Amino acid sequence: MTNLQDNPVLSRQVLEMITVAHEYCLFFEQVEKYSAQEIFSYFQKIGPLLYLKGAMLPAGIEAEPEYMERFVTEEQWEGIFKILREKFGKEDVYYVHDHNYDTEEVSLADNLADIYQDMKDFVLLYQKAPLLSKECAVAELQKLFENHWGLRVLQALGYVHGKIYRDSIDPELFSDQDLSDL
Repeated sequence: MTNLQDNPVLSRQVLEMITVAHEYCLFFEQVEKYSAQEIFSYFQKIGPLLYLKGAMLPAGIEAEPEYMERFVTEEQWEGIFKILREKFGKEDVYYVHDHNYDTEEVSLADNLADIYQDMKDFVLLYQKAPLLSKECAVAELQKLFENHWGLRVLQALGYVHGKIYRDSIDPELFSDQDLSDL
């Protein structure tokens, strides 16, 4: 590409994704300050934005694998996960259907920490100077949207919605499940 302004990794869609991803990271880096209800409320609002901006990322960007870097360490991920798991307590576990429509137990803390890791790695790689790093960051985030964090956002949003609106959801919808388990 001869004109940098025409490069899809510098597009408005990518810059908006950076903004939302950065906000998500800032919140979860200070998550110890918030209650479980505040975390649910925050995720209810930012989760749809993450998904929308992820769906709008440019596809087909070629990336040079040697520019791919991961930044979030296992210890950083574990720190966020443990705080979330402690705050959520028994509300951490929920159930989803896997690709075979079997019920699977998942952890909200695990999903939110996984999303954090993908967002933080994206933001930090995108901030690196070479344009090839930015291309790699966008290509990797778009790939991870398809097969990792996109689905986790949707699953977590469904669960969080149930937690926030449990008092107004028709209990008949949960005839075989105690509504207090939501």
